Amino acid sequence: MITVFVHQAGSTRQADRIDPAWLGVESGAIVWVDLAKPTDPEGRLLSDLFHFHELSIQDALSTVHHPKVESYDGYLYLILHGIDFQASRHKFATHDTDFFLGPNYLVTVHDGTTRTIGEIQALGAQNARVLGEGSTALLHRLVDTMVTHYRPEVDKLEHRLDMLEDRVISDRGGSFMRQILQLKRDVASLRRITLPQRDAVGRLARREFRLIDTEMSYRFRDVYDQLVRLVDDGLVFQDRITAILDAHLTTVSNRLNQVMKVLTVIATIFMPMTVMTGLFGMNMVLPRLPGGDASQFWWLTGAMVALAAAMLAWFSRSGWL
Repeated sequence: MITVFVHQAGSTRQADRIDPAWLGVESGAIVWVDLAKPTDPEGRLLSDLFHFHELSIQDALSTVHHPKVESYDGYLYLILHGIDFQASRHKFATHDTDFFLGPNYLVTVHDGTTRTIGEIQALGAQNARVLGEGSTALLHRLVDTMVTHYRPEVDKLEHRLDMLEDRVISDRGGSFMRQILQLKRDVASLRRITLPQRDAVGRLARREFRLIDTEMSYRFRDVYDQLVRLVDDGLVFQDRITAILDAHLTTVSNRLNQVMKVLTVIATIFMPMTVMTGLFGMNMVLPRLPGGDASQFWWLTGAMVALAAAMLAWFSRSGWL
C-alpha cells in the first residue's frame, strides 16, 4: 500500500498520486511516500519514478538487513529496525524500515507492522510542521520515535531482571535455571539489536553526509545518545544476569554440600554399629556380657546408642554439624 503526503504552500495534505514535478527542489514541495508491504508494481515505483540505485532497491525490498547508512548520488539510503519484545517467544523482534532521503523527499519502505510510521502519519495529517521542517527533519522525527519505543521494552526487561534477582536471593530452595537462561537470551537479543543501530545513527550525528546539516546533526546526536544508553543498559544487564547465574549455581552447590554432609554424618555413625552387629552376629563363641541371653541384646543396643551420642557430640564440638 502506498501513502503519499505532500507539504506545499504552508499546508500538508494526503495525495492519491505522486506528481513527478514535486521531486524537484525548485517545486518547493516536501514529499513523503510510504510503501507498506509493497507489491511488485508498487516496488517498481522506486526505480521508475525515483530512479534509485538497483542495489538499494534490492535491499529495501528484501526481508531483513542489518542497520546501515549508504550515500548514493543525490540521496541517502538508511536501514533501521523498530523493536517489539515478544514475551511468549522470549526475544526482541525487529521491524526492518528502509529510508530513502532526498533534498525534498523521504521514501519509507517497511512490512506494515511498525508503530512509528502510523504515529507520524497521524501527526503529520494534523500538524503541517511535521513535513514543513523538511525531509531531513521528518527522518529525524521518525528515527527518534522509533528509538523512543525501545525504552518501555527495556524497562520491562529490567523489571523482570529485578524480580528474578530478588527471588534468587530470597528463595534459596527454588530452581531458576530455566528463567535465568531465558532472560539471558532476551538480553543477548537486545544487545544484538541496539549495537548496529547505534553505529548507524552515529554516522548521521557526525555530519558525514551532505544532506545532514549542522542543526540536524545535533538532533541525531540526541538520538545517538539514547542508543548509547540502551547499549550500556544491555551491557549492565548482561553482567547482572551472569552474576545471578553464578549466585544461583553457588546456592545449588551449597545446598548439595549440606545434603552430602548430612548423609556423610549418618553413614559415619552407622559404620561402627555395622561392625558391632556383624561381630556379634558371627556363628562362633564370643565373650558374654553380664546377664542372660536376653540381656545381650540390650547391652549391645545401649552400646550403639552411647557410641552414636558420643560421635554426634564430637562432631558438634568440632564444628562439623
